Amino acid sequence: MSKASRIIIVLIIILAIAAWAVYPRIDEILPKNGGEPAAEIKRRSEVLPVTGYVVSPQLLENKIKITGSILPNESLELKSEVAGLVTKIHFLEGQKVKKGTLLVSLKDDELQAQLQKLKFSKKLAEETEKRQKLLLEKEAISQEEYDISLTAVNTLDADIRVIEAQLAETSIFAPFDGTLGLRQISEGAFITNSTVIATLYNIDPVKIDFSIPGKYANEVKVGDEIQFTTETSSDVFIGKVYAFEPQIDQTTRTLKLRAISRNEDGKLLPGQFARIELIMSSVDNALLVPAVSVIPELNGHMVFVARSGKAVAAKVDIGLRTEDAVQILKGLSPQDTVITTGLLEIRQGSAIKVTSISK
Repeated sequence: MSKASRIIIVLIIILAIAAWAVYPRIDEILPKNGGEPAAEIKRRSEVLPVTGYVVSPQLLENKIKITGSILPNESLELKSEVAGLVTKIHFLEGQKVKKGTLLVSLKDDELQAQLQKLKFSKKLAEETEKRQKLLLEKEAISQEEYDISLTAVNTLDADIRVIEAQLAETSIFAPFDGTLGLRQISEGAFITNSTVIATLYNIDPVKIDFSIPGKYANEVKVGDEIQFTTETSSDVFIGKVYAFEPQIDQTTRTLKLRAISRNEDGKLLPGQFARIELIMSSVDNALLVPAVSVIPELNGHMVFVARSGKAVAAKVDIGLRTEDAVQILKGLSPQDTVITTGLLEIRQGSAIKVTSISK
């Protein structure tokens, strides 16, 4: 037998084996009677188990999630207006104080002595002015002489007020209610007007600074409510927007806002990182479906609805989106059962069995 004959025989055997393998499935591949392929008919005749979601009207809140920082309501570094020697520290670190509480006293011996001297001089000048006034009434002296004595009294009075003002600067008081931080000085230290004594914080309420994309600038207003959490607590805190910058940041294209929140228990501390939810708008009777049930198409979107044991395709118009749901504006009605699983297998008219339903 020639080599060519052997090759022909091998090819015939291979073709015979291939035909034997394909023939039993030929009816699944080729259409029957000019209709659909047998495999497609078989697939459609199978009942597919799926899960469903019953559509019902509910409240939809259009939220955006951003991050921000917590700030004190008020804070400042306590400093002296004048240089001087610290004679007494009247506060403890971390102490809560009221507005007007004396915090630090500076040495004031020299000013007290000057004040005493001026008071003695004023007393003498006042007695002289009284005598001059009596003499003026008797026309024993001129008006000019009396005016000189009166000016001396007024000048000394002004000098006394200057010294009293300087004395007031040697006592440092709390400018508002708050909590003191760590002390930076000790008694006996000489301080200047640049020396930080301590930091005073008012943290009830606290402020929350955050920014939102500029496209939402017309949707936010003073009085809008925010919800936020921090990295140190799982509690959800509530705040209200009370101010915002009147311009969009040109670099980040964001709008900076500031909210305020009560902090009676002191859980919120300045500098904390805040995760914020801002409600932009709400819809009372929105029809929502799980996001996984919405199938994008070239001309829009569709969902499969379970009706009489069949999967029926429904074209829908969508609205707002949340993390796991989509608002349906048109194409569905309340109590429709939207199919949420098996979407890659079912087609229009597929036989289905809803094994579980959620709402």
